[in-house]
Amino acid sequence: MEVKLIKASREDMQTVWNMQREAFGGLLEKYQDHDISPASESFERIMGKFEMHGSFYYFISDEGVNVGVIRIIDKQDGSRKRISPIWIMSEYRNKGYAQAAIREAESIHGEDNWSLDTILQEKGDLHLYEKLGYHRTGRIDRINDRMDIVYYEKN
Repeated sequence: MEVKLIKASREDMQTVWNMQREAFGGLLEKYQDHDISPASESFERIMGKFEMHGSFYYFISDEGVNVGVIRIIDKQDGSRKRISPIWIMSEYRNKGYAQAAIREAESIHGEDNWSLDTILQEKGDLHLYEKLGYHRTGRIDRINDRMDIVYYEKN
């Protein structure tokens, strides 16, 4: 496995949006979080995020195959950098791609001063972020009866 992050262009955003909807579809079905799920986001909203200052979408690529996407918010002003979101397509999950992608993003954007949030009930995600040195901030937001969002920081 040789994971590379390839910066997405404006022309790639339809592909990014399609991948995002597919990758998060199962979580949307499980948690019914229609208001905040990446699977529910409109193409216009994704384009707005793409055009935001300090917003970078990268394909997570292994030997030319796009196995997922990571979005980094890095305003390069001393504020915390943010992972929001990251996903691996279902057929490539549990193979180390997310871990490698986060490490690569940290090497590109700097290793300290990061934040992210994730679903508290997704124990595999919690394990991944904690293994990479992220720690819980103590903030947890209740979304609905099935789901809570937990917040992490690193350094």
